[in-house]
Parts: sequence; structure tokens; C-alpha cells
Amino acid sequence: MTALQIYVSFPGTAREALNFYADVFGGTVSMFTYQDFGRLDGPPNAIAHGTLDGVVALAGSDAASGEKSVSLEGLRLSLLGTAKPATLHEWFDKLAVDGDVLDPLSPKPWGASDGQVIDRHGLHWLIGYEPQP
Repeated sequence: MTALQIYVSFPGTAREALNFYADVFGGTVSMFTYQDFGRLDGPPNAIAHGTLDGVVALAGSDAASGEKSVSLEGLRLSLLGTAKPATLHEWFDKLAVDGDVLDPLSPKPWGASDGQVIDRHGLHWLIGYEPQP
């Protein structure tokens, strides 16, 4: 089965954002500029297409003139149970830098640990795990 690929239109911050996510999750970043693709609907050095390939994969670009950029309501990117608890805490803490912690990653009354953070680029993350046996 093919996994869902998140693709984000950034407001001119795609290069910074993709490098930020590579710092958080690891992986390899590839980026192509508008000039590389022969596009004239934005600055030549703007990112026309970029990817982060690794344990967490996502893609994005700088929104072209007249296009909308990322604005999320009612959507969370879930990393529930996707890594060991220590790794999930590390990711949460890195995503929180210059972001907004809505709910700290901590044990909840139902037994699991989870938390929510909106990172500095506007992505809303739900991160957590079940108790270890």
C-alpha cells in the first residue's frame, strides 16, 4: 500500500521549512527552484518542489503568486506510535522551538502519552505513544 504524502505550500519559506524538518526528523532534503523548472510565476530562487525523504517524509514548495499557503484548521499530522517514546519526545521538543505547545507530550488519564504542537511553520502535530509493557 502507498502511504499518504503530505505536500505543503509555504509562504516563501519552503527552503527553511524543509531544512527545519530534516533537522527534526533526519532524512535527506532535495529541492528544485522555480528557475530549475523554468517557472516564471515566482522568484527564480523560490522552491518549486522539495522533498524530505526519511523516517518522516513530506514535500512542499513556495506558493506561487496568487496561490494560498499553509493554513490549517481541524487537521493534525499524527505521529502516534511511530517511533520509540524517547524519539517522539525529541521530535516534539524540536517542533516546539519557536512554535506553540497546545498540550505538552505527557501521560494522559486514559494511559497513553500524547501532546500537540503547532510548529514555527504552521503545521499542527499530534505526537504520542501507548504505555510500554
